[in-house]
Amino acid sequence: MNTPLSGLKIIEIQCLGPAPFCGHLLTDLGAQVTLITRPTPSLNLPGGAGLVDREKHAVPLNLKDEDDRAKLLEMVKDVDALIEGMRPGVMERLGLGPKDMAAVNPKLVYGRVTGWGQSGPLSHAAGHDINYSALSGALWYSGQPDGAPPMAPPTLLGDIAGGALYLAIGLLSGVMKARETGKGCVVDAAMVDGSAHMLNLLLSLMPIGQLSETRGQSLVDGPHWYRTYECKDGGSISIGSIEPQFHAQLLAAMGLEGDSDFAHQMDRKRWPELTQRFATIFKSKTRSEWQDIMEGTDICFAPVLSPMQAANHPHMKARGIYRQEQGGLRAAPAPRFSPLDG
Repeated sequence: MNTPLSGLKIIEIQCLGPAPFCGHLLTDLGAQVTLITRPTPSLNLPGGAGLVDREKHAVPLNLKDEDDRAKLLEMVKDVDALIEGMRPGVMERLGLGPKDMAAVNPKLVYGRVTGWGQSGPLSHAAGHDINYSALSGALWYSGQPDGAPPMAPPTLLGDIAGGALYLAIGLLSGVMKARETGKGCVVDAAMVDGSAHMLNLLLSLMPIGQLSETRGQSLVDGPHWYRTYECKDGGSISIGSIEPQFHAQLLAAMGLEGDSDFAHQMDRKRWPELTQRFATIFKSKTRSEWQDIMEGTDICFAPVLSPMQAANHPHMKARGIYRQEQGGLRAAPAPRFSPLDG
């Protein structure tokens, strides 16, 4: 059941960033992805088949060569979709743009993923994950109230979430429509678009007064009961006790039940002071000790783990989320599928 995309055929033009991850995601779900590689290694691309390319069928082609371009167009006749992550205009200059592909396969879904999009003043500028999520607003709430500049987890916010996943959704939506109508489409997946769209859940807090542009003054940005803390051994833990009943359990576990300082959970003026009290208490025990006290309760708790540490956590092991492979770590495909009737 974990191969729902079996039979889906895709061509991916080799590049960096979200495009190869999108292809990786689709192969994990059963799609057949043919990777068009450069005949000789590029200085801008890692050598050999990386983790995200292992299940793809590699075909070396020089897209500046007329015969090789003709080979690619021939291959396109028999696929559902194409993925490319070049700067706008590059594929057109090679004679491999959407119109060129439509001439040989009108049902093709042409997936394009870039940082800034196919249009707009910045469309031809260079950039990386951190830049796209910074401009979109998605990086803003990653900063701390103490004034430290925001920093997001590398690649996750722009490249993967805002780029690769939106491209995958766009491709699959386009293929569904093409199978119904016989007409393909162009998918313009911009990381700046996707990372902005992901803010909508957070932005829904604004009309009810729970989202502020001042860091540390929003429901999930700054309260002492929704953040990470350092422990005695240098490890860290996360707390997300938003709901009053969860907040009450948190206070009880920390020995603060009945403490009048914590009686008014939503008093923003007191958040900085109470954060310092929490910090002192959490520093008094190791991460493992706090796990023994809080893990598995409704406090909304989790230790902050490295990927290698996460792989050895009982919950992660029980679900088989990570495995060792070729000297490294690999996460299992997601999401999971099972028969409706059990």
